[in-house]
Amino acid sequence: MAEERERVRWGVLATGGIAAAFTADLVDLPDAEVVAVASRTEASAKTFAERFGIPRAYGEWDALAQDEDVDVVYVATPHSAHRTAAGLCLEAGRNVLCEKAFTLNAREARELVALAKERGSFLMEAMWMYCNPLILRLAELVKGGAIGEVRTVQADFGLAGPFPPTHRLRDPAQGGGALLDLGVYPVSFAQLLLGEPSEVMARAVLSDEGVDLQTGMLLSWESGALASLHCSLVGGTSTSASVTGSEGRIDIPYGFFHPDLFVLHRDGRDPQEFTASAEDGTRASLKHEALEVMRCLRAGETESPLVPLDGSLAVMRTLDAVRDRVGVTYPGELN
Repeated sequence: MAEERERVRWGVLATGGIAAAFTADLVDLPDAEVVAVASRTEASAKTFAERFGIPRAYGEWDALAQDEDVDVVYVATPHSAHRTAAGLCLEAGRNVLCEKAFTLNAREARELVALAKERGSFLMEAMWMYCNPLILRLAELVKGGAIGEVRTVQADFGLAGPFPPTHRLRDPAQGGGALLDLGVYPVSFAQLLLGEPSEVMARAVLSDEGVDLQTGMLLSWESGALASLHCSLVGGTSTSASVTGSEGRIDIPYGFFHPDLFVLHRDGRDPQEFTASAEDGTRASLKHEALEVMRCLRAGETESPLVPLDGSLAVMRTLDAVRDRVGVTYPGELN
């Protein structure tokens, strides 16, 4: 993309809740412009376009993928459609920001990464947690040895529900279950700090439809570090996280995947609280991942150092391993 172009032109593929939240943050960025939206129906696309003042609305995904005025497409479909939707855009030469979980499984993720590299296009998983300034500061402290060697990571993400069997979170055809929708956050948090685990253990409670209603995971690393992680569709959890090291601990008391504070505890010292700055905006803001995408595009980078593709592939391998342990498979998966 030419460096002299001030604004980055976005296309939005899908019109659900997360698409609306991301677009609302995009339109507030002075150097971002949402120029097109696509849905499976023209009516849905037009309604979304009118809501956000988007000039073009398409009733089919391919029309957006072929729109040469679009610099980057944000794919916000259910993860069961990520391979198809993101692949369509990459095939057409578009750059892509794809929601998490990145895909339904690791094989699909590998295919998208290979396609992006073949086309020379930018591709990034929309793991907004990795772009959050406080998470970046936490990771910097941990990797800098502030708490010594990491011994344990704990994180949870649960929603109270109840979700009826017809809800997308209970639908196997849409990759339903707690793991891919919520569990991706605790897993990604642990792997941000420790990398890919050497061993994965898991137990789950499954619904009548065959998706996981809640899942507990125990990950281990050759270093001796352990991660105890949990996700649930049947109980609202504190969404807290803690990282314990040989010389201290970091606690995120709530909302660990978009925190507005964390507390550093070190042996022999008073606790130190880190809070979000005024420039960081609200804790629910998705703008940080949008800014990182635009920075990468202007720099001519085809992947983000904050959300590297190897890291997304590693998380998908872990999620595959968890599903293998608990017996969850989805129709239409590539085997």
